[in-house]
Amino acid sequence: MRTYWTEHKIKSSIAILLVLLVGYWGYGKLTSKAGDPQYVVTNVQTGTLVTTITGTGQVSSSNQIELKPKASGDVVYVGVTSGQVVRAGTTIVSLDATDAQKAVRDAEVNVQSAQISLQKIKQPADTLSTIQAQNALASAQTSLAKAYDDGWNSVSQTFIDLPGEMAGMQSILYGTDVSKGSQDNISAYNDMIYNIDQNVTTFRDNTATKYKTAVDVYNKNFNDFRMSSRTMGTTSIDSLIQETYATTQLISDSIKSTNDFLNYIRTTLTTQNKQIPASLTSAQASLNTYTNQINSHLTDLLNVKNTLTSSAFSIAEKTASLSKLQSGSDPLDIQSAELNLVQRQNALKDAQTNLSNYYVTAPFDGTVAAVNVKKYDSVSSGTAVATLITSQQFAEISLNEVDVSKVKLGQKATLTFDAIDGLTITGVVSEIDSVGTVSQGVVTYNVKISLDTQDDRIKPGMSVSATIITNTVQDALLVPSTAVKTQGNISYVEIFTPPLSTTTPIATGNQGIATAVLPQQVIVEVGLSDDTSTQIISGLTDGEQVVVRTIAPTGVKTSTTPSLLNAVGGNRAGGSTGGATTRTLRAN
Repeated sequence: MRTYWTEHKIKSSIAILLVLLVGYWGYGKLTSKAGDPQYVVTNVQTGTLVTTITGTGQVSSSNQIELKPKASGDVVYVGVTSGQVVRAGTTIVSLDATDAQKAVRDAEVNVQSAQISLQKIKQPADTLSTIQAQNALASAQTSLAKAYDDGWNSVSQTFIDLPGEMAGMQSILYGTDVSKGSQDNISAYNDMIYNIDQNVTTFRDNTATKYKTAVDVYNKNFNDFRMSSRTMGTTSIDSLIQETYATTQLISDSIKSTNDFLNYIRTTLTTQNKQIPASLTSAQASLNTYTNQINSHLTDLLNVKNTLTSSAFSIAEKTASLSKLQSGSDPLDIQSAELNLVQRQNALKDAQTNLSNYYVTAPFDGTVAAVNVKKYDSVSSGTAVATLITSQQFAEISLNEVDVSKVKLGQKATLTFDAIDGLTITGVVSEIDSVGTVSQGVVTYNVKISLDTQDDRIKPGMSVSATIITNTVQDALLVPSTAVKTQGNISYVEIFTPPLSTTTPIATGNQGIATAVLPQQVIVEVGLSDDTSTQIISGLTDGEQVVVRTIAPTGVKTSTTPSLLNAVGGNRAGGSTGGATTRTLRAN
């Protein structure tokens, strides 16, 4: 009986299990997204990025190095003697650094000046500056008003003389005093020498034409002046000044042409030993008077025109200056001042670095084996000034030319040893080869790392692996390096808008999130990267979701369509448009 019930329970359990499996299989068929690709996503995070260089080598138990300055100059200080025990950082030799110190002082002053300039730009306008700008604008407006008043006076003064001058010209050319009533003067003067020189007719006609032109323009201008008043608008006064200046120029041209005509008559009569009419001499005397008056009026009118122009420019300039003062600092001015400050700070760092090159210090504790220079000696960069020996342990590793360019003296390092499990100690870069070693076309450089901790388990000749920290970035935006893709010189990541839900059980598989929606490409600016993470300088914000990896469904192959990055300049697209370029095609 017991056996029967036992077998019965086993069979019942198997049946129930089969039912559950079939049900789960059927449910999976109904909910499966096997035809959609899966996306492994993660969020942008803020963290610390540490970049490193790794190398391998051996441990040495003693170190002898030659100390060399990085600058040239005269020795002004020798701080050690042969056989003396020194600590790390002890000054061995100093060179004359007068010029380098002056460069540092100048750079410090430049930094302070740039800081003050930036502070001044960022500060709002003070009351005094605003009042001064307002007064300057009011003064310019007063000057413009006075210029219009002076312009009206000049026009009025011009029309005091112009009527008399025009009447005088009329009498000189078209009076009858030369012929005593038989013909006008211009014709009578022409006839005096026509039989001698027929070219006189050309002078006559030119004089008559210019006079007629001057008369027509004068009549209109004079009528406009009579219809005007001092209180009319500035635009009308400006137009009247321009018109009067042009009219005066034409009258001046007519007076000159008339005088040239009469001079031609006088010269010809003199050549023929004929008497010069008294009317001709009187006419030329009047023309000289008219010329002086016209030139004076032209000068006054031109000065008024120039004053009006300069006053208008002055008002525009002072208006803009006041507006800028009241609106606050220009963002571009602030950005320029900030950039100038950074440039000055970089120059100071360079000057300080150059100054340090004039001092030779002990890179580690040790004993001075030899001092090769004395005070007042002249040395050049690379000259061995002393030899230092230490019993301190250090690691010597070999790096290629690409990696060694990123390594600098004083950088921290961590070291592990093949022969000692679990031992990790720190060190500092103390020496870098200046000249590499070439072997089979490959250039390598030896780098020595002083060990911060002495451990009896570490023996000379042991294999050592060193990781040198070359850079550290705090509060950096980080994404997995696999999330960053490149196309030419452009780096981009893929995102979903809106982000994929990572909490839906049906949509979430063990390897990613299945969806038929295509991701969007977002151009980013990348910075440093280590083995796993990449710094994002711009293009993303903290917490945004990015695609780390895309998994094509089983039995599906991928086909890549042309990228949209170049089509829109890499700007983010809204909604579900302008997204990723990968589509899926089912295999036959």
